Amino acid sequence: MEYELLLRILIAGICGVIIGFERKDRMKEAGVRTHYVVAVGAALMVIISKYGFQDQIGWDNLSLDPSRIAAGVVSGVSFLGAGMIFMQKHTVKGLTTAAGIWATAGIGMAIGAGLYFIGVGVTLLIFLGQIALHGRISWLTSPKTEQIVIVMEREQGAVNRILERLEEHHVSVLVFEADRREEEIVLTLTVKFKAEATMETLLSSMGDDVKRMKVE
Repeated sequence: MEYELLLRILIAGICGVIIGFERKDRMKEAGVRTHYVVAVGAALMVIISKYGFQDQIGWDNLSLDPSRIAAGVVSGVSFLGAGMIFMQKHTVKGLTTAAGIWATAGIGMAIGAGLYFIGVGVTLLIFLGQIALHGRISWLTSPKTEQIVIVMEREQGAVNRILERLEEHHVSVLVFEADRREEEIVLTLTVKFKAEATMETLLSSMGDDVKRMKVE
């Protein structure tokens, strides 16, 4: 019996490694080791919840709820996932990795409960789905948000020309700040654009009005 339970933990760990490898390959916050430990730990907790108290079955005035430990795993993993989420350049980062940690815990719990087919099947769905959807299908990817600083000559209509060029490239300006100096204007823009576009393409389309520019 214990060998079978140990096999469940091993399979859960392998599934965690598979998901973690995809995250590590994209240099995300949580990689192979984190997903491996989460999957193994979740499987262990479910095994303890399901089989760890069998010697107490039949005791008088004692009621057992095997789902309580499993529910605690979900809550604990939620705190772990929250640590993966942060703000960078006005964009929320780490949501997919946090969701992957949460799903990895679910996979570990499923395999720990003996649902091998479900656990392995979901592992493949997540792994293949991440590869297929990551930047491959433009209408499924979220727009990018960046902050750019543009230094330009102080000329009549120069700012409007820059904004028109951004609009031509389907770039939305979320935040606009202009610092007008003696000989130049410094624009600080927070922009949103399609995921398949690159900042280099957008910046190169600004024209001769721009003296220098950078992405913050």
